[in-house]
Amino acid sequence: MSDAGYADKPAAGYIVKSGKAGRGVKDDASGFAIKAFGYVFLSAFALACLLPFWMMIIGSFTSDGIIRTEGYNLYPKVVSFEAYKILLMYPKFLLGSYYLTICITLGGTAVGLFVTSMAAYALQRPDFDWRNKISFYFYFTMLFSGGMVSYYLLITRYLGLKNNYLAVVLPMLISAWNIIMMKNFMKAIPHSLTESALIDGAGEMRILFQIILPLSLPILATFTLYYAVERWNEWYSAMLFVSKIELWPLQYTLRKIISDANFVSTQAMTGEFRPPTYAEGVKMACIVVTVFPLMAVYPFLQRYFLTGLTAGAVKG
Repeated sequence: MSDAGYADKPAAGYIVKSGKAGRGVKDDASGFAIKAFGYVFLSAFALACLLPFWMMIIGSFTSDGIIRTEGYNLYPKVVSFEAYKILLMYPKFLLGSYYLTICITLGGTAVGLFVTSMAAYALQRPDFDWRNKISFYFYFTMLFSGGMVSYYLLITRYLGLKNNYLAVVLPMLISAWNIIMMKNFMKAIPHSLTESALIDGAGEMRILFQIILPLSLPILATFTLYYAVERWNEWYSAMLFVSKIELWPLQYTLRKIISDANFVSTQAMTGEFRPPTYAEGVKMACIVVTVFPLMAVYPFLQRYFLTGLTAGAVKG
């Protein structure tokens, strides 16, 4: 073989980089730079989101005087537990409110999901002739309401739910918007599965619980978080319909504690006698007490959250 033939072949152990390969190296370098920038930007954004929570925790362990004079700091100069001492001044009262709120959250979320899924399942069935009329009835309630006076009279006079926890649970039992979202999600499930189950002799409840709901886990997890947060943060209905202190939920109890702390702080600033105040620290401690139980639950539902939002948002 001639020397020219050997010259045409690359030597062993060497890689020839053509123009296209060179562009590939540049593309890899630019892709790495974009990824690095994305990681840095997202890390900075995550830290910016976590900063308020950190300041909230530090503020709950900071004395009210330091907060008023120096503002919030990244670390407490003087650690103070006075805010938590005020919250725990009546432990049975606070723990009782915690227990009632947990019962309302768990029971209300379970019943709300059950009723919402049943309504959505019925409204998405193409063989249900009244589905459009009933869907319009749900949609109409999103546009118009009877007003506060009629709502209060309905709950207290006609239903007789004054100082009854049903006055807190029933108005939030279902949401028309959630029914529409879940209906659209279930419409994406092939109706042939329902028809085949009916042919095999399955009833409607068995189809719902053994076929439809297992395929609807993303939207169920999403609405579990929605309903749980709504019931956990409930205080307005308790303010309207519950006057007995022993029946106050957690949020309304903490609201009263913050209101009393603000009142003492205002009197201390305007009067001659100025006792120590803890209004700002009490606010931060109340937020810590109410937020962290939900933050502990959210990571277990987060992987379903985006899927449930996007899949149920298709109009149809």
